[in-house]
Amino acid sequence: MSEHARPYTGPGDVDRLNGLGVSPGRSAGPLIRMAEPPELPAPGPVTDQAAEIATITKALEAVAIDLRTRSEATTDRTAAEILDALAMMADDPMLREDAERHARAGRDAPHALDAAFSRHRETLSSLGGYLAERAADLDDLKHRAVAAALGLPMPGIPSPGHPYILAAEDLSPADTAGLGDDVLALVTERGGPTSHTAILARGRGLPAVVACRGVLDLPDGTIISVDGRTGEIATGLTPEAAARIVDQDRAERNRLAATRGPGRTADGHPVKLLLNIGSAADLPPGPLDAEGVGLFRTEFLFLDRKQPPTFEEQVAAYAEVFARIGPVVVRTLDAGTDKPLPFLGLPPEPNPALGIRGLRVDRLLPAVLDTQLDAIAEAARATATTPWVMAPMVTTRAEAADFAARARSRGLTQVGAMIEVPAAALQAEELLAEVDFLSIGTNDLSQYTFAADRQHPSLADLLDPRQPALLKLIALCTEAGHALGKPVGVCGEAAGDPQLAPLLVGLGVTSLSMAPVCVPAVRDELSRHTIEECRHLASQ
Repeated sequence: MSEHARPYTGPGDVDRLNGLGVSPGRSAGPLIRMAEPPELPAPGPVTDQAAEIATITKALEAVAIDLRTRSEATTDRTAAEILDALAMMADDPMLREDAERHARAGRDAPHALDAAFSRHRETLSSLGGYLAERAADLDDLKHRAVAAALGLPMPGIPSPGHPYILAAEDLSPADTAGLGDDVLALVTERGGPTSHTAILARGRGLPAVVACRGVLDLPDGTIISVDGRTGEIATGLTPEAAARIVDQDRAERNRLAATRGPGRTADGHPVKLLLNIGSAADLPPGPLDAEGVGLFRTEFLFLDRKQPPTFEEQVAAYAEVFARIGPVVVRTLDAGTDKPLPFLGLPPEPNPALGIRGLRVDRLLPAVLDTQLDAIAEAARATATTPWVMAPMVTTRAEAADFAARARSRGLTQVGAMIEVPAAALQAEELLAEVDFLSIGTNDLSQYTFAADRQHPSLADLLDPRQPALLKLIALCTEAGHALGKPVGVCGEAAGDPQLAPLLVGLGVTSLSMAPVCVPAVRDELSRHTIEECRHLASQ
């Protein structure tokens, strides 16, 4: 049993576990653990290799079909994209051929699949960073394929018939995307702040805690509370205490949902509250409770494609967003070996986080950025709008100047740079001499400032955006923006933290961009502080 957990001995025996809060909100209810994956039986003799190979093919096809069926059934665009990407992984010819090779070597279908998936997982894990986290996706696909080969039901989410809190070692994208309305909150022993669990939980407004050691030591039915902001799990609650927490959270959500209007401090200092989206499908239905989009992640249009989207496809995708809300800050393709796009054909790297990613892809494939800028400009003309455009992973003044010149030559007048590298923050004033605005990506800026992998749950304290070194870098950017009269926003996860928002505003940040579900709480918190109080927080 984890050193952080005690056995549940009954009502009133309250103990606490701690993890990493990745999706705000509180809830409480009975914990139910994910079912264990299917166990491999002892290897059996293979008398018909052709039959084993046929079973492998059918199992992988069944997994891909199941995932695509789930994708077509969901209305969540992000979930659909993740499910489609997983289906493509199950369809990977190299994976199938590897499993068939093991079958020809004398292994039965379940063991051949297990060996093939394990080999591919080791390859991804060795690359580190984002790719290492994606290796966990292969575990889920393996369990599904092995279950299909054994004739067993595919593993999935429990259906107890009542609301519950789901606990798991780690949730696969397919599982997270298929959550029902009876799931109150999520808790996992593994995972990081940018895992699929975190992304989808935030999108649905579900409280979520990851990297919580000891949660699986709790027996099913243990009543717990989950605080998705602090990462605290309280165990051994009474049903009455759990009901009070649920009622309080519902009342707070209803109160926040009733608030509208632009971001303001208590004395009227304006702070633009913007949205982070991956496509038009991420925009909430009905009137939008925000002043624009501060981060349009265009790479979602490119994910897992073997051929790049055409110019026409890009124009249509951008125009759909521009026509719905404005202004929109478009981030050009943020990809590379840490966010692999098959059509780019980039070679493997020993340290992807420090390699060809973001704007650096342009060093090898300048046509990709040229086509994207052309498409953004055409979408702007078609919708009679003025989008802002910014490049990720800008490091030098020369990079900012080149990007600005190429964007402006296409009629894109508002050009910016993302601050994700300490070198860029240290020369913020020089960058702002070339561009019109800065947007600080606190996730990567933390990672590079503290040399701490942003996926690593054991380094959460280093990745805390309240770290003084990070705040000093943010201050350098806002001071440069103030000196030159140009806006400086934050679009990392820190922007959606209500407790951190006043501090960022006190540092001089002019806009905060976040998941739509975070807007009401951030607006409410800002309204409780004057600008001088915010500046006092920053000075401390």
